Amino acid sequence: MNLYAHPFSSYCQKVLIALYENDTPFDWRLIEDAAPEVVSEHAALWPLKRFPVLQDGDRVIAESSIIIEYLDQQHPGPVRLIPSAPDAALEVRFLDRFFDNYIAGPLLTVVFDSLRPAEHRDPYGVENAHAQFETAYRWLDQMLTGRQWAAGDAFSLADCAAAPALFYADWVHPIDERFGQVRAYRSRLLDRPSFARAVDEARPYRHLFPLGAPEQD
Repeated sequence: MNLYAHPFSSYCQKVLIALYENDTPFDWRLIEDAAPEVVSEHAALWPLKRFPVLQDGDRVIAESSIIIEYLDQQHPGPVRLIPSAPDAALEVRFLDRFFDNYIAGPLLTVVFDSLRPAEHRDPYGVENAHAQFETAYRWLDQMLTGRQWAAGDAFSLADCAAAPALFYADWVHPIDERFGQVRAYRSRLLDRPSFARAVDEARPYRHLFPLGAPEQD
């Protein structure tokens, strides 16, 4: 399998966690300016030019959540990332959407706004994004009570989504001490070998973070 991705991307890290959890073999196709042939291959496979994209033989799978579901179905390992029980699977998928929409969503709003020319920035949108962080952190803090991982005792797709989302969110909107469950969960994610590996692989690219990477993690 070929993974078209960049190690500093949160959505690419989400898929990398799933691959590393089960030691699933794959070949890196690093998307960067220094590899124009890879950029061209990626655009041919997925004209929307978003990453990650997984190529498995003749199959091309886009979108991080779908890639992880595909891996769980077609290349399963000892760590099953989607529960077999329908109700449990539904909760995992819901939490995956929560982290993508309500943690990664406002994160990207703030980051992308910082990349705009000053005259095109959206202070109102950024203010709303910071308010959404607070609401999401508060809900998540209550939800995590008594849980090791997002959906309970088992590591899942939801945690693959949570790890990079909370990792970068804390850089943009620090998780206040009031949200002790969220802070502890973020620490557990950073201690997970699969995510620790993804974080280490991304370290050389921290200078790319437009708001400045903090001296932490």
